[in-house]
Amino acid sequence: MVSDTLKKQIDRFLLTFGFSLMFGIMILGQEFRQAVGEVISIIMNPVLALVGEENFYLVLLVAAAITATYSSLIQKYTIDWNLMRNTQERMKSFQTEFREAQLSQNTDMLKKLEDQRKDMMEDQMKMSKQQFKPMAYISIISVPLLMWVHYYINGHKSATMVFPFWGKQLLTSHAFGPFQHWLYWYFICSIGVSQLIRKILNIGAV
Repeated sequence: MVSDTLKKQIDRFLLTFGFSLMFGIMILGQEFRQAVGEVISIIMNPVLALVGEENFYLVLLVAAAITATYSSLIQKYTIDWNLMRNTQERMKSFQTEFREAQLSQNTDMLKKLEDQRKDMMEDQMKMSKQQFKPMAYISIISVPLLMWVHYYINGHKSATMVFPFWGKQLLTSHAFGPFQHWLYWYFICSIGVSQLIRKILNIGAV
């Protein structure tokens, strides 16, 4: 049986590791992203060799599915979804009542609603904290995978994929604004799998 102290230590380590990855890719820049990609390539390159480099889009699909499934499971068991739904419903009701009180200039109702606002702000703070923590856990898997893809793509700039309506495109070329085609494909796959998993797990959007 794992003691509560050990659980807290493991949890603290995972949170620290996750946030370090998140902030590392933003603060430390390209060198850090390159280093993470190189480390993960030790695991992913043999997988890609089995699938075949010409089927890199399938590896992207699997990576997106893994990230989406992992993210959904983490959010399922770390977020109080009842609190989330109740707070959202209360907020909608509050906004309606507050708007009506303003239009009718009902000062008594406005004062009563201001008192309710304080309680709702506390619930929203709880929601924000619950959403912040899973980000660290999710980063442990999603950031290394994305950094490996980024590392691989930069080393294979001639890699292509056939898209509906667009035809064959370089994965490093831009689909929309700063988004390259590989990232566009990754997010499309991730969103599709995520919606399916969330439906199965009966959880909402964060």
